[in-house]
Amino acid sequence: MKIIMLGAPGAGKGTQAKQIAEKYTIPHISTGDIFRANIKNNTELGKKAKEYMDQGLLVPDELTCDLVMDRIKEDDAKNGFVLDGFPRTIPQAEALDKALSAIGESMDYAIDVDVPDENIVNRMSGRRACVECGATYHIVAIPPKQEGICDKCGSKLILRDDDKPETVQKRLDVYHEQTQPLIDYYKKQGILKSVDGTQDMEKVFADITDILGA
Repeated sequence: MKIIMLGAPGAGKGTQAKQIAEKYTIPHISTGDIFRANIKNNTELGKKAKEYMDQGLLVPDELTCDLVMDRIKEDDAKNGFVLDGFPRTIPQAEALDKALSAIGESMDYAIDVDVPDENIVNRMSGRRACVECGATYHIVAIPPKQEGICDKCGSKLILRDDDKPETVQKRLDVYHEQTQPLIDYYKKQGILKSVDGTQDMEKVFADITDILGA
């Protein structure tokens, strides 16, 4: 079962990807994790990726795809995997299809966790993070016991720059420009499935397992 998770930043696709991986005993593959692991282990691909990252440049699509394919070929992914954060663009999706096709494989599902921009801005601007221990809260969904204070260590909670409405809107604009076209791309392939991401997390997950087959 080979799955791609799609959805705007803040739609909750990472949380769903982890739950899918757990339920179906397949690895949750995030490009961030792959980059970190390859750089830490000083692999050839990791060294190449680090050169770009050290200059503040984006890692080229071909190299990112090579790193993902490298991970997909590991033993724990033989029954499938969940891709989270890749592909982000049409060229990346085409590179992935080409690489999979070369080993006689193809993706089974592209699941879009659909949440309107307005909901995402509200959701993310309600997030609060602890300056000391990094614990996260939400002023509506998971409020701290005492406003502005972390339950775990008693330190101050802040609204991170990443979660400020104007920053979130910029990230959403980039998403609509670069990543949204993937929805049509996978629709044409007949593997796109959409779920309503405005529901609570358990319901979203139940809808996904209905699609994948419990």
